[in-house]
Amino acid sequence: MATRRIVFLAVAVSLVLSTVGWAQGLPVVAPADVGLSSERLERLEQVVQGYIDANAVAGAVTLVARKGGQAHLQAYGMADRATGRAMTPDAIFRFASMTKPITSVAVMMLYEEGHFKLNDPVGRYIPELSSLEILSANEGEGDGFERVTAERSITIRQLLTHTSGISYRFLGDLGATPAQSHVSELYGSAGIVDGLSEYGGTIQDMVNNLGELPLLHEPGAAFTYGLSTDVLGRLVEVVSGVSFDEFLRTRLFEPLGMNDTFFYIPADKANRLASLYTPNAAGNLDEVEGTVEGEHLVYSATYSAGPDRTNFSGGAGLHSTIFDYSRFLQMLLNGGSFGGARILSPVTVDLMTRDHIGDIPNGSVVAPGSGGFGLGFAITGEPGVDGELGSAGAYYWAGFFNTSFWVDPKEQLFGILLTQVFPSGSDIQEKFRLMTYQTIVN
Repeated sequence: MATRRIVFLAVAVSLVLSTVGWAQGLPVVAPADVGLSSERLERLEQVVQGYIDANAVAGAVTLVARKGGQAHLQAYGMADRATGRAMTPDAIFRFASMTKPITSVAVMMLYEEGHFKLNDPVGRYIPELSSLEILSANEGEGDGFERVTAERSITIRQLLTHTSGISYRFLGDLGATPAQSHVSELYGSAGIVDGLSEYGGTIQDMVNNLGELPLLHEPGAAFTYGLSTDVLGRLVEVVSGVSFDEFLRTRLFEPLGMNDTFFYIPADKANRLASLYTPNAAGNLDEVEGTVEGEHLVYSATYSAGPDRTNFSGGAGLHSTIFDYSRFLQMLLNGGSFGGARILSPVTVDLMTRDHIGDIPNGSVVAPGSGGFGLGFAITGEPGVDGELGSAGAYYWAGFFNTSFWVDPKEQLFGILLTQVFPSGSDIQEKFRLMTYQTIVN
């Protein structure tokens, strides 16, 4: 009887530990069990640690998963140098543009429910965007530009592929064309924000303002990185009838067990937010403690916990952990399901991760992937063309504060790198990806 009791307790403890593991992220597996080399993962860790030692980043968290299991997880350096707080795996990061794939999935959930077609004009659902103008060069007039009526309407697909002609205000500070700089000036005068700073308005306010401003080009004419995904957040609100924040929480985060993902961090979790840094002229890092303002670029270290909590930026607003995002990526790699929750159909995930832009030109300083751009993701081209390790058809994106991920369906693999520094000033994102691929041994 005593032996049975011991066996029962052992099984119970095992089940509890298994549940805890799932609650944080993916089930933990031995690297060898999923075809990765432990020794080569140590190489990866040494390379990432080298960036810490060189003051390129203050701290980082990395995760590698293959065949449904978490094979590597490591925290490095400091989450906050001033207080001596070490980086931990459950640290919360400003995900910035890694919000975009989540917003794109939310849109495709409503698409699967039959609310719209991807080639529908967005003005059918958001009237403020039904009749727009584009910026046209006119050397004989004032500032050299004039506004003319657009010949085409923006479609939902063009918002998902960043071919709508809607730009970002901050791009005016990053080697932009004269037209881009002019649009950035117009955005600034109209109070348009990029989702990286405090803002007392809503995404509805932002969309209303965008409806009064010119597009950078005709819809569908070029890839132009911009506020298109914020507009999609508003589309989710209009179609679903609830706030974008509530839609994500109830329809995506809770079903996937993403319990540490928020637009605005709750007070009882704020002490887990990693501090934000910027390189200085001496080759060290300075902590960013308030708001940084350039001519067009405005970003803040405190927008996640400030008093303004109404802007649910679909392009840049989310904060999360490496555990939560691993659950989201595994859902995609699984063809739209995870942990018993079916979010999308496999055919929809396949559609999202195929190129949708073809050979249209790039209209901004941020480029699509070498294999094109899908519905919320850049796509990797042929390794022989790119010249680096990887697989054709992998999809990826990165965030403003030096966070990144990629998913490789061929290898059943994904990796996540989280740091908090702007500008990055290093190639840590690319090096992490390459060091991950060299760990594959079968």
